[in-house]
Amino acid sequence: MQIKTRMNVYFDPDLLKKVEALALRRNISKSAVIEAAVASFLSADASERLEAVFARRMDRISRQIDGMDEDLAILGETLSLFIRFWMTVTPPLPDSAHPSARAKGAERFEGFLQSLGRKLATGDRFLRERSREISKNPNTTSE
Repeated sequence: MQIKTRMNVYFDPDLLKKVEALALRRNISKSAVIEAAVASFLSADASERLEAVFARRMDRISRQIDGMDEDLAILGETLSLFIRFWMTVTPPLPDSAHPSARAKGAERFEGFLQSLGRKLATGDRFLRERSREISKNPNTTSE
C-alpha cells in the first residue's frame, strides 16, 4: 500500500463545487481528482500539450495577419487608383470658384463622415454587403 501525506489547501468555492461534481460523476474521491489534476499539470505531457495549443493559436493569428496584409494591400491599391482617376478627370477650377468649391467640399465631406459613422456603427462593411448582393444575384456585374 502506498503511503500518502496529508495536505490542506484552499479552493475557490466554485472550483471546489466543480471538483465535487466530477468526483461524484466518476465515483472517485475528491483527493483522487485533485491528485490527478496536479499530476497532469506537473507532467511533461502537459507542457507539450500547452505548447501545441500555443502553436495552433499562433498559426491562426499568423493566417489572420496574412489576410489583413492582403486586405490592406487591396485597400491601398483601391485608394491610389481612385486618386489617380479623380486627378485625371477633374478639371482645374478658376480662382473665382475656389471659395464656393471649398464650401461645397466641406458640406460633402461632412455628409461622407456622417454616412461613414452610420456604416461603422452598424458593423456592416461595404465589401461584405457587396459580396452578399453578388451571391444573391450572380448575374450582377460591377458598373
